[in-house]
Amino acid sequence: MPESSPRFVSRLTRNTLALILAGGRGSRLKHLTKWRSKPAVPFGGKFRIVDFPLSNCINSGIRRIGVLTQYKAHSLILHIQKGWGFLRGEFGEFVELWPAQQRIAETAWYAGTADAVFQNLDIIRNHNPDYVLILAGDHVYKMDYGAMVAHHVESGADMTVGCIEVDLEKAREFGVMTVDEEQRVRSFREKPADPDPIPGRPGEALASMGIYVFNRAFLFEQLIRDADTKSSSHDFGKDIIPAVIGKYRVLAYPFRDVRSGAQAYWRDVGTVDAFWEANLELIGVTPPLNLYDETWPIWTYQEQLPPAKFVFDDEDRRGMAVDSMVSGGCIISGATVRHSLLFSNVRVNSFAYCQDSVILPDVDVGRNCEVRNAVIDRGCRIPEGMVIGRDHMADRKRGFYVTEQGVTLVTPEMLGQEINYVR
Repeated sequence: MPESSPRFVSRLTRNTLALILAGGRGSRLKHLTKWRSKPAVPFGGKFRIVDFPLSNCINSGIRRIGVLTQYKAHSLILHIQKGWGFLRGEFGEFVELWPAQQRIAETAWYAGTADAVFQNLDIIRNHNPDYVLILAGDHVYKMDYGAMVAHHVESGADMTVGCIEVDLEKAREFGVMTVDEEQRVRSFREKPADPDPIPGRPGEALASMGIYVFNRAFLFEQLIRDADTKSSSHDFGKDIIPAVIGKYRVLAYPFRDVRSGAQAYWRDVGTVDAFWEANLELIGVTPPLNLYDETWPIWTYQEQLPPAKFVFDDEDRRGMAVDSMVSGGCIISGATVRHSLLFSNVRVNSFAYCQDSVILPDVDVGRNCEVRNAVIDRGCRIPEGMVIGRDHMADRKRGFYVTEQGVTLVTPEMLGQEINYVR
C-alpha cells in the first residue's frame, strides 16, 4: 500500500472489526498469572500487556474492537472499563468486552482461539464489518494494522497472516510457515519439534504473530466448517490455517520497520525470564521499544498519582535511582536503585538496595533489604533486612520461584501475605 494514499487505508480500517483474544492463562508466567490473565499482567512501568494491541488499533484508525475474555478476567475487565471508555458510541466507535457467555451451549466455554470467535458470530454479524482482524492480547509491539489490512485487500487474499523471523530454536514455540515467491503460505505447523528454516537461512524460521486478517464471509465459512468438525481442536494455528492453505489464497505479511525495512520489535513475554528481560530492555538509552514515541502513543488507564520522590542525601543514606525507570507515586527514601524498573506506588525504604529488578505496583521494600535479579509482584511487603536474588538456594527454601536464568519471582502468597484479588 503506497504511503501516499492514507485515505484508502482509513476507509478500510473504518470497515474493519478487531477482535483481541485475551482469555489465555499464560501458565509459563507461573505465579504472575495465578490471579490474572496474561493480557492483564503489568508491563513497562504503567501499562498492561493488553494496552499494546488496543493502542495499535486506535493508532491504526481501527475503533471497533471486541476483547474476548475468559480466564480470571476480573482485573482485565476493570482495567478496560476504567481506561478504554473514551471512544464515542454515537460515532460507531467502541471497545466491547466479550466474555465466554455459553452462547452456543450451556457447557460451551471457549475451547480454542477459533471457537472463541465462532461463539460470537452473531455479534460479529450485527457489527457487519468488511474485514475482521484477529489479534493476540498477550504480545508487546507497535504495529500499523491499517497497512496490513490494505495489503490484504490489494493482494486479493482470503486470509493474511502476520509473521516475523525467529531463531530456529525459538520457533518451536510458534506456528511456523513456509511461503513461496509471492508470500503465499504453502505449509503451516503449530509448535513443530523440527521447524522448517527459511530457504538460504538455516538458522531462522518464519513464525506466526497470531495476527490474522479475514474477509468476513470467508471467516464465517471456515469457522462454521471447523465447528462442525468433531476431530478439530478449534484453533486458528492448529486447525483453520492448515485446512485452508491448500485451497484458498492465504498470504504472509512480514512485520517490518517502515523506515529501515528490518525486523520490527515484537516480544512474546510468555515466561518470567522473557518478562523480566523485556521490561529491563526499556531502561536502555535507545531501547528497542520506544515508549516516548509521540507519534504512536501507548494508551492506558492510570491513577492520578503524585510525581516520584527521592529523599535523604546523607553519605550513607541517599535516595537515588541510576539507570532506571521510576513511575509515579514512588518514593525512594534513603535507598539505592540501579538498573531497575519500578511501577507505580513503590516505596523503597532506607538503606535498601535494588538492582536489575522489575518491581510491580504497590510494593514496599523494607529497610536494609537487598533485591537483585528479581520480579516482585504487586502488593508485596518485603520484610526488613530480607535478601532476595543473591542466593538462589535460600530463595527456593523460602518458597520463591527461581527461573532457569536465575531470576527470582516473589508474590505476596510466597511471603505469607494477604492477596489483593483485584490485580
